[in-house]
Amino acid sequence: MQILQNVTVKRVLTEKSKELLVNKYHNNKAQLQKECDQLLFEQKKLEKTRKYSAASLKAQFDKEIDTRKEKIKLIDFQIEQLEILPFGSELKDDDLQSIVDINIGDNWDDITKGKTIIIKDGVIVEIRER
Repeated sequence: MQILQNVTVKRVLTEKSKELLVNKYHNNKAQLQKECDQLLFEQKKLEKTRKYSAASLKAQFDKEIDTRKEKIKLIDFQIEQLEILPFGSELKDDDLQSIVDINIGDNWDDITKGKTIIIKDGVIVEIRER
């Protein structure tokens, strides 16, 4: 019989992976800033048409902009934390599911412990039992 099992993927922090993560965070931050600018532009455009209530329109756009600004703050925090972490630290990257064969007589506790895959610069370096 086969069952699904959760597998955690962790990345080892190296100079290369740190640089890639910082670039990813900066790109996400820039995208969120563009979205904020676009929302402000759309808000002003809709205010000129006067088809909608200015107060409710402003409230909706402010809510969307605030959501993105909170995400930007979170990204800034993640960048700060990344700068503090020493090389060799393991960062949780993803959770996947794996198919596991089980048979009569297998130790259930061993099967349900799950596994962790360790990746260093894009290469699997270790598979651990949790």
